[in-house]
Amino acid sequence: MHIFSSETSPSPNQPITHSILKSAKISLDIKREDQIHPHVSGNKFRKLKYNLAEAQKLGYTTILTFGGAYSNHIAATAAAGKILGLQTIGVIRGEELANNIEKTLLENDTLQFAVSEGMQLKFVTRTQYREKTDPSFLQQLQDEFGACYIVPEGGTNTLAIKGCQEILSPEDTNYDIICSAVGTGGTIAGIINSAEAHQTVLGFPALKGDFLAEEIKKYTSKTNWKLIHEYHFGGYGKINQQGVEFINTFGAQQNIPLDPVYTFKMIFGIFDMVQKGIFKKNTRILAIHTGGLQGIAGMNKRLEKKKLPLITI
Repeated sequence: MHIFSSETSPSPNQPITHSILKSAKISLDIKREDQIHPHVSGNKFRKLKYNLAEAQKLGYTTILTFGGAYSNHIAATAAAGKILGLQTIGVIRGEELANNIEKTLLENDTLQFAVSEGMQLKFVTRTQYREKTDPSFLQQLQDEFGACYIVPEGGTNTLAIKGCQEILSPEDTNYDIICSAVGTGGTIAGIINSAEAHQTVLGFPALKGDFLAEEIKKYTSKTNWKLIHEYHFGGYGKINQQGVEFINTFGAQQNIPLDPVYTFKMIFGIFDMVQKGIFKKNTRILAIHTGGLQGIAGMNKRLEKKKLPLITI
């Protein structure tokens, strides 16, 4: 696919073969959004597409955005900026990371990659980071760095929703259920907007909390969706040995790598729901692979410290 082209081809849907699905008479395909681009893939590509086009249209040469130390959005924005010849600035949560920047970059593959793509990092305290939508804080950043096109944390805004509405293609109307992992709620809102009336959209939050429904409602008025809260594995960025083994086994059997923060929790949840008989026989499910594979390296370093098995695929 040509990155950021308006003619981006639909991502392929890969059928999953598994005895659990076969015995339940359920079909499951995964939309391989992770294959869009090596560094700007999945929902991050979709969210950035129209935001970066708008920045260029308005004459901006610098993109400023926000994220945690392992943020897929930070890595993708840095790579996209390099591709398009735009300067990028990442406002990173955690001032302590700046105390020994060489050590931070050595230990953090995400930030190391972002810097290698030309992104300038600004580390802020957690208190400051909570002000990331405050107009006065945003103005301070503009005063410090000059005129910037600001993309919010996770990339979610109305232009991001427009991009995420392009995840589903006309060929996807034959599915009964569309599944997506949920972070900030932008991706699933776009999917809900473009889903057909006969389709149900299920969201699998990667973090604890019931606040996401209200976030999603900001971007869609449709009601053919539901959040499944049972598969967050303890919260954002949390995983256990069972999760790692699931990722490795699924990857080996299906030749599909799953990221350890978002997509794996959705796929794990779908299989568990199938085993519990929650879906009717002959239900056709499409699960969206939202990318995020860059996070595997960082997760493995954390797993190594905990003396847990590593993600191998």
